[in-house]
Amino acid sequence: MATHPLGEYSVETFLKEYWQKRPLLIRNAFPDLESPVAADELAGLACETEIESRIVLEEEDGAPWQLRNGPFDENHFQSLPESHWTLLVQGLDYWVPQVADLLEAFRFIPNWRLDDIMASYAPVGGSVGPHFDQYDVFLLQTEGQRRWKLGPVCDQDSPRVDRTPLHILSEFETLEEYVLNPGDMLYLPPGVSHWGIAENDCITLSIGFRTPNEAEILTGFSDFLVGQLPLENHLSDPDPRVLDNPGRIDQPVIDELIRIVTANTGRRDLLAAWFGQAMTEPKHSGIVEAPDEPHSVKNVRQKVAVGRDLSWNEGSRFAFHDVNSEERYLFVDGERYVLRHEARELAKLLCAGRRIPADELNSWMEEDALAELVTHLFNQGSLYDPEEADEDQA
Repeated sequence: MATHPLGEYSVETFLKEYWQKRPLLIRNAFPDLESPVAADELAGLACETEIESRIVLEEEDGAPWQLRNGPFDENHFQSLPESHWTLLVQGLDYWVPQVADLLEAFRFIPNWRLDDIMASYAPVGGSVGPHFDQYDVFLLQTEGQRRWKLGPVCDQDSPRVDRTPLHILSEFETLEEYVLNPGDMLYLPPGVSHWGIAENDCITLSIGFRTPNEAEILTGFSDFLVGQLPLENHLSDPDPRVLDNPGRIDQPVIDELIRIVTANTGRRDLLAAWFGQAMTEPKHSGIVEAPDEPHSVKNVRQKVAVGRDLSWNEGSRFAFHDVNSEERYLFVDGERYVLRHEARELAKLLCAGRRIPADELNSWMEEDALAELVTHLFNQGSLYDPEEADEDQA
C-alpha cells in the first residue's frame, strides 16, 4: 500500500489546495483493493446491539426518505424492497481490524481529527439523498459502482425536504458527476452538497474527520476548567466605591470578572489538557475494555522482547502535545499522561501508527516507569497483542 492514497498529488499539495477548500476525485487511490467487509457481514453487524446501524429508504408508505434504526432482526432484510434503500453501519473500524488498517494510509491527518469509518451498502438505486455534512470525508469505493453528484456549498439555511427525519436538500444542482469503481476515492470538504446513488450492489466506506463546533469547545473546556480550579478563590472587591444607587453593578466588578475569565481560560496548559483528553475520548462505550486477565509488567516486557508488536485497540485514540521543551502530554482514550525529558520520545512512538514495532519499543521497556505505563495501557484495553488475539480466535 502507498504511503498515502492521494495518487499523483503530494500530501503538501492536497493540504494546500484541497483540504477544506474543494473536492478531489482520486482514481485508483487503493490499487487492487479487495473490500475488507462483505454485504452479508455488514448485515450481521447491523444485528448487533452495540453497533450503530440505520436503513434509509427513499420512500416508505408515501413518505420520502424514511429512516429505520438498528439493531435489526435477521429477517428484517428479507422484507426490504429490491432497490432504493441503503444500509449504514457506523464505526466499522472499531469492529473490523482490516478496516482499521485502512486508516494507516491517512496518517497525514492528525489522529485527533479522526471520527470513524462508516460503511454504506446499497442495491441499485440506493441512496441517502442529496445532503451535506459538517466534516471532511473521504468516500472510498470498495465494491460495485456508485454515482456521485456534487453540488454547491450549503448551510443550515438551505431548504430541506419535509416529512422526513433526515436532513435532505429539497433543491440540488449538479455541478460535477463521477462514477466510482473499487479503489477510487472522492474527498469532500465540509458543506459541499453531494448525492451518491448505487449503480448496482455496492459498498462505500466513508472515512470521516471532524472538529468540535465553537459551542462544544466553550462548554467542554469550561466544564473541564471548573474541576481544575480551587473552590476557595472567590470574586473580591476590596476597594468598592460609594455608588449613587445600590442596584448598580459597578464597572470595576465587570473588569474583575473579565480578569478572572481571561486569566483562567487563557491557560494554554489547561486548554491543551482538555482538548487532548476530549479528542481522544472513545466514541462509544464498550469498545475499549480491559482484558479478562490483567497482564504483569514482566509479561508485557517478555512479549516485546521476543518481537511481538503491539497494536492499538481498534476504537482507541492516541495523541500528544508538547507543553514545553521538557514536558509532553500523552493522551490515550480520554486520559492524560505526563512524560518528561528523554521519556517524551515514547509518546511519538506510541502515536505514530496503529502497529507499534517491538524492536523500537523494546528499549523503552527497560525503564520501569515506562514499562508500567505501557502495561497500564495494555490492561485498560488501549493496547493489545494481535498475535495473541489471533491465537485466541483460532
